[in-house]
Amino acid sequence: MGASMTTSATTVKAEAVTMPTQFGSGSPPQGCPMHQESQKSSYPSECPMHQADSPVPAPAGPAHQERAYEFVECPMRAAKAGAQSSDIDPTNMMPPPNQQPAPDQPFPLPVGREESTIPRAGTDKKWVYPSEQMFWNALLRKGWRWKDDDMSQRDMSNIIKIHNRNNEQAWEEILKWEALHASECPCGPALKRFGGKAKEFSPRARIRHWMGYELPFDRHDWIVDRCGKEVRYVIDYYEGDLDKDTYQFSILDVRPALDSLDAVWDRVKVAWWRWTS
Repeated sequence: MGASMTTSATTVKAEAVTMPTQFGSGSPPQGCPMHQESQKSSYPSECPMHQADSPVPAPAGPAHQERAYEFVECPMRAAKAGAQSSDIDPTNMMPPPNQQPAPDQPFPLPVGREESTIPRAGTDKKWVYPSEQMFWNALLRKGWRWKDDDMSQRDMSNIIKIHNRNNEQAWEEILKWEALHASECPCGPALKRFGGKAKEFSPRARIRHWMGYELPFDRHDWIVDRCGKEVRYVIDYYEGDLDKDTYQFSILDVRPALDSLDAVWDRVKVAWWRWTS
């Protein structure tokens, strides 16, 4: 992730907004779509907690997320099955998650995956984070070579924890903005899709850079489903000091993209509240 550096960037927060209780509860209102058709995913028979088979619904979003729960509950069987699959995901034109060790990998890595708290749009499930093995293989595809760094198993474990905490932190900030629209979306928002744009600096990040601040080390655009309406959020990631207890590392600047009048008005209201508070 690079050396830790402090920065004067601040996380955008809608302090004056109170998050509705339904956003943080585990049971959405009865009128929400996920209560209309309750379905359960099937798991391998080797996992004792899931013996019964049931129909699997059509995928909503990336296909690999449908299989992700196999790696949450029974990772060894799922990794073996994944090695035999070569289907291309039509939603992102990417191959299935690679859970197999790289040829020159110096140590084994876990293939288990952790469930996030972020609702996945179109389903009653959550997004699932990559395993340490998936993250390692993804780094290799991007050109990273482990021999150039003094990498250990513990380092990979810490990297995954930091990665997951970054995403949880981003969703927490998005919920503060979405609280402005709680009345129009009582079921609460859900994440529909996302993408990285590390080298496409936002206008806000460029202006800050002209003022003498550092550029973010990463940028994501998250598309949120607000009860049928797509809303884009821009997330700039700045390096901060690592909290060894929570694994919070990044300082985030999260805000709705200025591509609609609603988003502009939200930004104006929150800026005014922060200025006058």
